This record gives sequence, structure tokens and C-alpha cells, in this order.
Amino acid sequence: MRIFSHLDDHECVTRAQRGDSAAFSELVARYQDRIYRFLVRLTRSQDDAMEMTQETFLRAYQGLGRWRPDARFTTWLFRIARNLAFDLLRRGKCVEFVALEEDADIADSAPTPDAALETVQRYRQLEAALARLPVEHREILLLREIEEMSYESIAAVLGLNPGTVKSRIARARAALLDKMPSRLEELS
Repeated sequence: MRIFSHLDDHECVTRAQRGDSAAFSELVARYQDRIYRFLVRLTRSQDDAMEMTQETFLRAYQGLGRWRPDARFTTWLFRIARNLAFDLLRRGKCVEFVALEEDADIADSAPTPDAALETVQRYRQLEAALARLPVEHREILLLREIEEMSYESIAAVLGLNPGTVKSRIARARAALLDKMPSRLEELS
């Protein structure tokens, strides 16, 4: 049972800053899955993403005194995770893309098995195309489309202005579409 689930992030951070480890545990419970998903897609390595997720929360805990109440906790957390990922990628320790499991449970409301299969194939093509993007394009699309962050939050995570974020998202979307197979290629 999570005793601080009724508190917002700011209240949990404030309590954690005063030494309440249960309040910080609540923050970990809220965000560890999102941070992990972001990192695994960014680095393309489940093992590295797991380690960096743990390191993200360790650094966040150690840096609680530096967190500013005017900043969103999630933005600060994603910035820590992003910096860790880019440190890893700069060192060149990249691993091959992790393929989806054959029995991946992908929700689909399609009425026929053929339509369901097509949806799974398109999802896999999207994941593969995303993996082929440069890391800068991949990260900005993950923050916007998967994590559903606002332009302002993305700007804070990446250290950019919102206008630059908008133009980079547009370029990343165009690059992703270029990596996707066209319907004509699929039919031939």
C-alpha cells in the first residue's frame, strides 16, 4: 500500500527533502516505469535502461536539495535520465535494438485477426523506424508522443526554447515518416 499516493509530487518532494524516505519511494513508484520506458527506447538496451533508471533515482535522491519548487519534478527527473543516457551513448556503448516479443500483448479493437496482425506489424515497423532515427530525434519524439510532455516541459528537459522544440519535433516526425515503409512497398 502506498501511503503517500494522495499527495502531489511537490508535497512528496518536500517531505523527502526533510528525510521522509517513504515520500521519495512514492515518487519512485510513480515514475520508474515511465523513466525506464524512455531510457530503453532511447538507448535500445534493457540492461542499460534498468541501470540508468536506478541511477536516475539515486541521483534525484542525492540532489533533492537542488530541486527547485518552481520546476516540475517530472521534468527534472527526465533531465537526469536524459543526461545519463547521453553520457552512455557518447561513450559508444550502444547495444542492438531489442525486438518486441513474439507474443507482445498489444491492445487492438480490430474485429478480424488479419486486421490485428496488420496492426502488430505496423507497430513493429514503427518501433524499428524509431530505432533507426538519430538519438536526438528519437528522444524528442519519445518525450512528446510517448510521455505526452508539453513543449515547455520538453524545452526544460532538453535545455532548449519551446520554438526550437516545435521545429525539432516537426523534423523528427518527418524523419520518422521517411523511415517507415510505404503502403506500395508493403504490397509488392
